[in-house]
Amino acid sequence: MQPEQIKQILATALALDEIYVKGEDSHFEVVAVSDIFSDLSRVKKQQVIYGPLSEYIADNTIHALSIKAYTPMEWEKAKMFGQPL
Repeated sequence: MQPEQIKQILATALALDEIYVKGEDSHFEVVAVSDIFSDLSRVKKQQVIYGPLSEYIADNTIHALSIKAYTPMEWEKAKMFGQPL
């Protein structure tokens, strides 16, 4: 699976302001930005991202997935401190 495929799946399934995916083979990193993450715990944010990808995780097409999910305000703060990607 390619990073662009994961990006497309997430963009189609979720209302994301920004989405970045990098990785290769079956190991990927996702950075997602959206107001849908407001008032969600870190675990709930990750579950939102896992949802559309669950079949690919289940069949091991995606073996490892690192997720950073931000609200737009959290994203701005993260960029200021140089930690987003």
